[in-house]
Amino acid sequence: MNAKKVIIDCDPGIDDALALMLALRSPELEILGITVVSGNVPAKKGAANAQKVLHWMNQPDIPVYLGEELPLVRPYVDAMDTHGEDGLGESHYPEITNGTINTDGVGFLARTLHEAAQKEEPVSIIALGPLTNLARLVQNDPESLAGLGELISMGAAARAMETALRWQSTTTGVIRMPQKLYIVHLKNCLFYRTNRIHMVGLDVTRKIVLTPDILEYMCCVNPQMGERIRNITRFYFDFHWKQEGIIGCVINDPLAVAYFIDRTLCSGMEACTRIATEGLCIGQSVVDRFDFWKGHKNSYILTRTSPLSFMQMFFDRVLGVPEKTSLPMLEQIMKGDVL
Repeated sequence: MNAKKVIIDCDPGIDDALALMLALRSPELEILGITVVSGNVPAKKGAANAQKVLHWMNQPDIPVYLGEELPLVRPYVDAMDTHGEDGLGESHYPEITNGTINTDGVGFLARTLHEAAQKEEPVSIIALGPLTNLARLVQNDPESLAGLGELISMGAAARAMETALRWQSTTTGVIRMPQKLYIVHLKNCLFYRTNRIHMVGLDVTRKIVLTPDILEYMCCVNPQMGERIRNITRFYFDFHWKQEGIIGCVINDPLAVAYFIDRTLCSGMEACTRIATEGLCIGQSVVDRFDFWKGHKNSYILTRTSPLSFMQMFFDRVLGVPEKTSLPMLEQIMKGDVL
């Protein structure tokens, strides 16, 4: 198998941790490094959490790089009310003391992409957090993007504006969405230097819900991994119940990794897209679904997914349960969700 070379840019974060677990157990990916940005938690805490996940998954040799610690435009607002003071649901797993957190994540991105361009072996980026690292890369070294393969970005929404606003309102009262995508649209930096951004937005990610029944099934089939997932998501469960009345928790980021691995998990549309960066609609994804603007189709917007197929992949990779084995139980639990 020819694994795809990829860098994961993230802000761990509970769902980032789950996404890293999936990526680290997927032979289709050759993870060159993990770059961390301030988002769910400050970057230094996120980098430490990335190290914890690497330790859990027995892959401590993948390098972790500390990236940008502050947004470029807006004041930094964390989401520790959602993810806990430690970013991993206040599970308080011990710090990894025998690992190294590298500095200059943006420099690592630039060097890796330049080398990729020279070798004509593009490197893709799965961006799970705010895009500050990529924005700084564009400012410092735009020519490095010649080595970029695909950009998969978890964020925004095409149709679910009411959902997006609800999600925004639950993060300490501050709308955080522009920190994910503002530089891309405001300055046209990435959309016009890459072929296309794949936007894995709330239209699809909010359909991926880890319910109590699914969690119990995880703990039955793989007690060690299941209990670890239980420990880091308990806080997340409580948050979703208090804020939205959801029994379970939405796990956004793992779907971006799953989609990069298997494009049949989601479907969508090509469109010209902008992000509102000010005013009443700040943070809204403005997607020209009907090509009214006749603009450059700079994004592939995901609009549908199969939660059942995603969970089968997650159980197969992370918990070691083959898809055919997990299917009957997941169908019973999930009532046969389909694309």
